[in-house]
Amino acid sequence: MSPHLYRLPALFLYALFLALAPLAAAQQAAAPLPNVRILATGGTIAGTGASSTTTIGYTAAKVGVEALIAAVPELKKVANVSGEQVFQIASESMTNAHWLTLAKRVNALLAQPDVDGIVITHGTDTIEETAYFLNLVVKSRKPVVIVGSMRPSTAISADGPINLYNAVIVAGSKDAVGKGVLVVLNDQINGARDVTKANTSTLDTFRSPELGLLGYMQDNRAHFYRMSTRRHTLETEFDVSALEQLPAVDVVYSHANVSRVGIDAFVNAGDIGLVYAGVGDGSLAAQVRPALTEARRKGVVIVRSSRVGQGIVARNGEANDDELDFVVSDTLNPQKARILLMLALTKTRDTRAIQQMFYTY
Repeated sequence: MSPHLYRLPALFLYALFLALAPLAAAQQAAAPLPNVRILATGGTIAGTGASSTTTIGYTAAKVGVEALIAAVPELKKVANVSGEQVFQIASESMTNAHWLTLAKRVNALLAQPDVDGIVITHGTDTIEETAYFLNLVVKSRKPVVIVGSMRPSTAISADGPINLYNAVIVAGSKDAVGKGVLVVLNDQINGARDVTKANTSTLDTFRSPELGLLGYMQDNRAHFYRMSTRRHTLETEFDVSALEQLPAVDVVYSHANVSRVGIDAFVNAGDIGLVYAGVGDGSLAAQVRPALTEARRKGVVIVRSSRVGQGIVARNGEANDDELDFVVSDTLNPQKARILLMLALTKTRDTRAIQQMFYTY
C-alpha cells in the first residue's frame, strides 16, 4: 500500500477544519452579548472634585448611574447594559437597612431570565462588608460583581471607568458563574470573603492578604486561578427575603488600657451579639473579661475576633471558649465576623451551631 494513503485521513481533517473555521468564527461573532444590570449606590466612583487634580477632599456620590454608563461607551461592545440608581450615598453611611434593600433587589433581578449578571457600583470604604453580606444571602449562581474606585470621576487619572468596564466583563462571563460575589478593581478579581481594603488611598488597596486574589483582568477577559472553598450564595442557609431588620450586633475594639465601658454600653443598648476585636489571637484583657462574661450570661452571643487582620483565631487558645461559651471568628476580620453573626442570629442563638457557621462560611 502506498504510504500516501496513510496521509488521507489527516488531510481530510485539515481540509474540514479549514472549511468549518470561518463558520465557527462567524457564530462566535454573532453570539449574543450578556445582559448586565448595573445597580448604583454612590461612592467615589460617582464622586466629583473641585479640579482635575483633586484626588482627596472630593465629594462622593454625585454622579448618577446613567452618566457613569455614558462615560464608558465601550461597555456597549461587551454587554447589553442597563442601569438603576438604588442609593446615592458615601459607603461609610451604608446601613443594615441598605443591605437588606440591596440584597432583595439583587435576588429579584437574578431571578429574571433576561439578566445574566449584576454589577454594583459602591464606595470603597465598606465594599468588603457589602460584598460579604451579599455573598451569604444572594440566591443565584449568576455573577454579582462589586466595583468602585479610589479616585473621583473628575480626576485626570480616574480609575472608575476601567474598573467599571472590567466589572461588566466579569459579570457577563460564564467563567464567573458559581464563584460567589466578586470585587473587581485595579485589574484584579477578589473573593468577597477574603478581600479587605488595605490602604487609605492607593489604587491597589484591595487585597486578600493571606489566601490571595482569585484572578486577573487581561485582554478584556477574566482569568481565574483559584476558588474559595467556603460556602456562599445558593449553598448558605440564610434567607433575607422576609427580613425587615437585622439583629443588633456591634464590634468592640481592644487596645492597651481598654475598659469595659464600650461592652456595657452596647449591652445596655440592646445588642444581642458582640464581636470582640481582641489584640493578637483575640486575647481578652483582664479588665474586659468580666464584662464579656456577664454579657454572655445575659444571653448576648460573644465572638472573639482579632484586630490583627490575618490568621486563625484559635478556639480555646487565648481564652477557654468552651467554658465561657464564646464563639471564635476563624479567619474573618471583625467587620465580617459582625455580618456573619447577625445572619447567624436570624437562625439560632445556639453557640455551637453558630461556631459551626463560622467554620463553614
